[in-house]
Amino acid sequence: MPDQTALSNPEAAAAFLGVARSVRGRIWRLSSADADTVSALMRRHDLPEVVARAMAAREIGEDTAEAFLNPTLRGLMPDPSRLADMDRAVERLVAAVRENQTIAVFGDYDVDGATSSALLVRYFESLGHDVRVHIPDRITEGYGPNAAALLALHAGGAKLLITVDCGVTAFAALEAARDAGMEVIVVDHHQVEDTLPPCLALVNPKRRDDTSGTQDLAAVGVVFLLLVALNRALRGAGVFTPERPEPNLKSLLDLVAFGTVCDVVPLRGLNRAFVVQGLKVLAEGGNVGLSCLAERAGLKAAPETYHIGFVMGPRINAGGRVGRSDLGVRLLSCGDRALANHLAEELEQHNSDRREIEATALAEAIAQSDTIMPADGPVVVAAGEDWHPGVVGLVAARLKERFNVPACAVTFFGEVGKGSGRSVPGINLGAAILAAREAGVVLTGGGHAMAAGFTVKRADLSRFCAFLSDHVRAQAMGVPAVASAWVDGAIDIGAATPELIGILARMEPFGAGNEEPRFVVPTVRLGRIETVGAGHVRGHAYGRTGGRLKVIAFRAAEDDLGAALLGHRDRQVHLLGALRADNWQGRKDVQFVIEDLAFAD
Repeated sequence: MPDQTALSNPEAAAAFLGVARSVRGRIWRLSSADADTVSALMRRHDLPEVVARAMAAREIGEDTAEAFLNPTLRGLMPDPSRLADMDRAVERLVAAVRENQTIAVFGDYDVDGATSSALLVRYFESLGHDVRVHIPDRITEGYGPNAAALLALHAGGAKLLITVDCGVTAFAALEAARDAGMEVIVVDHHQVEDTLPPCLALVNPKRRDDTSGTQDLAAVGVVFLLLVALNRALRGAGVFTPERPEPNLKSLLDLVAFGTVCDVVPLRGLNRAFVVQGLKVLAEGGNVGLSCLAERAGLKAAPETYHIGFVMGPRINAGGRVGRSDLGVRLLSCGDRALANHLAEELEQHNSDRREIEATALAEAIAQSDTIMPADGPVVVAAGEDWHPGVVGLVAARLKERFNVPACAVTFFGEVGKGSGRSVPGINLGAAILAAREAGVVLTGGGHAMAAGFTVKRADLSRFCAFLSDHVRAQAMGVPAVASAWVDGAIDIGAATPELIGILARMEPFGAGNEEPRFVVPTVRLGRIETVGAGHVRGHAYGRTGGRLKVIAFRAAEDDLGAALLGHRDRQVHLLGALRADNWQGRKDVQFVIEDLAFAD
């Protein structure tokens, strides 16, 4: 029987399986997929309908399917010279290499910054060239280049500086460096203002005059293109000799994949090729630091995108969040296994500390988030006193997941607060924060579509909330106020097989821009439901005509989804989530990761 809400609400009438409001307050909607495209993909690539439909819903057509299923750098790599200022940056770096000048690298303290910095260190060290790295302390220095750090690098002998994953808004610091006689190359991917900072070259595909079409790259991807161009130029200049061989750029793709996944940029096109090829390099274990990190995290098999994003990446980030900011780049550029093991262990401890700090701040944020923004507002903003600055981004991410809207978390120390935000697909949060900065609503701010950072006066917090609400509402013009959960189709328990998992794997890597397919397993009965581990809920789902499927809902024990699972055993439900492999002790099985639930009766 159709949900009564669907009969009275035109928007709800389009709800998949009649689910107009799930236990997480969402309308379930079936993603749009052209029927002819689905049929063509099934025929040409021998795909089951559910997989072909998922690809078509992601706008993968017959002509683009081959590049999607088998992405190669050869087929997707652009000429790096197409990026604005790339040739100017390369020309200066060639001179630095030939004249053996000391190069300094200033990187961000997140994974993208750490991998970008490590990429440069490993490349130049393979040439026998001296590189000095500075990663700012999150609390004492804050985000991005600061004059004191740049002048200290200059005083230490560095005449050339490369900033990575930062620098595009560091006008004052770069001006101080220029006045001291230091030349700066900015390699970034964050939103760019109309006025560019004072520097020798600014390589950023988001520049308004950049026509390279690479605006979706993480900073580590832009750095890799810089090294491709530099390698070509050094080869042409005759720098490489038997005694000084050409660096193997392919061996560095594990770092590119790592940073690309963790920075949550769209995994389409070149990014997809970076990750697919980088995962192969990562599986070879050539990077000692990544190998030790995987071992310390308890990984028994070659890491995949999930492990990078949710297991290994947070450990790299932990150093910059609650520990020492340079630990990540030191580990990723380390060639000594004993030292790498020590660094990985230190990051493991910082990650444990981070979890405790984050849990405390998140509990406070959830308790008071709706007092700052209206419950029906387009964003959520939470603010606290003396929350650790290293976890505000994580708190924002958890709020975004919980409320399914863009979310910001701010920690105040005195009259100024440091904030971080995370967005949802379709809302460019970086643009909103940049607009707030240009309007004088925040003191500093910047970022990209899915994540941003800012500082705001306590007295301006309400003004910021109103500004952000208006900006997001304008971006979301025409989008339903009620959150939607998009699904790629329905599958029966009997179809959830290891064979289907194997075919779905052809769509990997999953991430932003290529979300993991979501399915609904309709009309099943729950059984053997229990709480396990750190608030996870697991059990089994039983089909109407037989069959059993393992199910789990991560970190759900304390929310509405967990309550529904634990409190309604033996009741008929529809489950929404993703199919994952569950390989244990040599047995290949399937597990359904529940993200939402609706009652079928």
